[in-house]
Amino acid sequence: MFLRPQTHTISSLTDCLLKFVLFSSNLLFTALGLATLGLGLWGLFNKESFTQEKLDSIGTDPMLLFVFLGLVLSLLCLTGCVGAVRENCCLLRTFSVVLLFLVAAQVLAAIVAYSLQGQITNLLRTGMLNAMVRYQDDLDLRFITDEIQTGLQCCGADNYRDWQINSYFNCSAPGIQACSVPPSCCVDPLENGTVWNSQCGVGAQLLDEFSAQSVIFLGGCLGSISRWIEQHSGLIGTVAIVLLGVQLIMLIVATRLLDNIQWNRTQAQQRMARTKGSSPMCKCY
Repeated sequence: MFLRPQTHTISSLTDCLLKFVLFSSNLLFTALGLATLGLGLWGLFNKESFTQEKLDSIGTDPMLLFVFLGLVLSLLCLTGCVGAVRENCCLLRTFSVVLLFLVAAQVLAAIVAYSLQGQITNLLRTGMLNAMVRYQDDLDLRFITDEIQTGLQCCGADNYRDWQINSYFNCSAPGIQACSVPPSCCVDPLENGTVWNSQCGVGAQLLDEFSAQSVIFLGGCLGSISRWIEQHSGLIGTVAIVLLGVQLIMLIVATRLLDNIQWNRTQAQQRMARTKGSSPMCKCY
């Protein structure tokens, strides 16, 4: 008789703690998702990607990835927020099932990526070559390509001569950019440390490797990416484990909260059943 109030109090405190953890964490990720979604939409509208002339190529726009990730993250975490606050069994079940699916998908993707490293390298090569082809036409791809080449000190996919694939940098193209490479390939693209020299890569493809190495980076970015991953494998693994751990903790909290809600409602309905004959169950409302 004297243990029931204490047990009920402990159960209530546990429920409140679980609700607070689930609500606060999902609220944080909802804000992150909405920010990502807003960034993607801003990028699409800022580039006028919905105009008739650009609709054909909108499927390859990198900003769509931000829109998709932001939409999925915000909707999923909003479901968890509302489900925790309202103690809604349907929303909590939906949140738990989708989160479990995402965790399983991430683990499966990691296994597949490790098993199919050669195919992934080919996909990266194809993607980078496509970005190089559209270098002058797509500002997003141009920005990403420049950041990769500058950050990893590389040029092209396999080597600097890959820029022959671009219609402007091809040696048969008219204009000053023929047989050239982008300034992000240059060893020192800045003049006096302040001004970006857009002509530093002019005619670089005409040079032999010995002469070109003092002007541009000779190595391709695929090799640089592989070396970067090997050098930072520990950090990458740690971040992946932490992210996966956070998702598992949220899944455990949501499942435990759902079980407590069902147990509390079952107990309450059993007490009512003694007088009204109602059946104990957790309804979706």
